[in-house]
Amino acid sequence: MKHFLEVAEAGSTLAAGRRLGVSQTTAARRVASLERSIGVRLFDRGPAGYALTPDGVALHQRAREAADAICGFEEQASSLARTVGGVVRVTVVETLAVTVLAPVFRDLAVAHPHITIDLDTSSEPRDLASGAADIAIRSSASPLGAGLVGRRIGDDPWSLYCSRSYAETHGRPASISEIKGHPLIGGGGTHVWEHYRKWLETNDLEAAVTIRYSSPVGLLAAVRAGAGLAILPCLVADHDPELLACLSRQSPEGHGIWLLTHERLRHEPRIRTVLNTLAGELKRLSRHSRN
Repeated sequence: MKHFLEVAEAGSTLAAGRRLGVSQTTAARRVASLERSIGVRLFDRGPAGYALTPDGVALHQRAREAADAICGFEEQASSLARTVGGVVRVTVVETLAVTVLAPVFRDLAVAHPHITIDLDTSSEPRDLASGAADIAIRSSASPLGAGLVGRRIGDDPWSLYCSRSYAETHGRPASISEIKGHPLIGGGGTHVWEHYRKWLETNDLEAAVTIRYSSPVGLLAAVRAGAGLAILPCLVADHDPELLACLSRQSPEGHGIWLLTHERLRHEPRIRTVLNTLAGELKRLSRHSRN
């Protein structure tokens, strides 16, 4: 069709070939091929060049409209590819969302104003396969789920922390034996408390718990307020200038921070943009946690 239009408008296969960057023979052959495929003679060939037949005249406008429509399609597709946008639903624990990831999402909004982040901070894992979320940030030994793809960002160590104000008033314990003289804050939600409670039992510290919070954000706020000591993820606490680690870092066996999506979404431009941003920032934050 492209060669048909050029020959019709140029009046010869030589001129059309020059416009299209092909030989005169190629232009003539492709016009002849079009005529054979549709069963209609489009041109009268003569010494003066190619002249449209009545049938060629009838089809010329249709061909121009089709070419314009294809051009418009290509331009819009190119524009959409350059402008990445849409809603991306991210599920992540509230502690990360309101601390180290808050400036990451702020900068993402500035860099990609057409992307809207819908944050789900529920402590319950969302099913990516069913479409409950597009991206998940999880602490896990081996994230399970049909069709999940992603990357392990790094380890997910934790330690026991107190606030600077607490340390100035009560001292900063540096061993299990010293901790027994200090109040501990428990809780932190189902998944945090599961590992936290095992650690308390192992070290005979259950009786030292004076208050329990049902959410990890409550646990973090209580430690920052100087109410006592608590187990916190290093990724969060090491970036908080008000907090001090009391013990060496530990990691639940095999646990790491995972960035996940479903395989059907992995190549979506908006998903890929958010995944790449989060991966880069989470790796940077993990590297810069204090040892």
